[in-house]
Amino acid sequence: MEKKPSQKVNVEIFGDTYPFKTDGDPEELRRLAAVVDERMKTAAKMTRSLDTRKIAVLAALQMASEYADLKKDYDELMQLLEDK
Repeated sequence: MEKKPSQKVNVEIFGDTYPFKTDGDPEELRRLAAVVDERMKTAAKMTRSLDTRKIAVLAALQMASEYADLKKDYDELMQLLEDK
């Protein structure tokens, strides 16, 4: 199978443009960037901070917390399925 060439994709997150190269689907990268952008905007409203780094860390912590909750639920579901 031939490897797809990398594509350059520019995404905007919290008012800044970031260039990325991806071997995957550029639209998926844009969707993920939109999620990060929205989370940062939400975090900025909650903190009323102008410090982009602090806003990014808060948004990352919120996403990490959600991921941990989902992983825990997934692991519990997998255990239930294995026990059957």
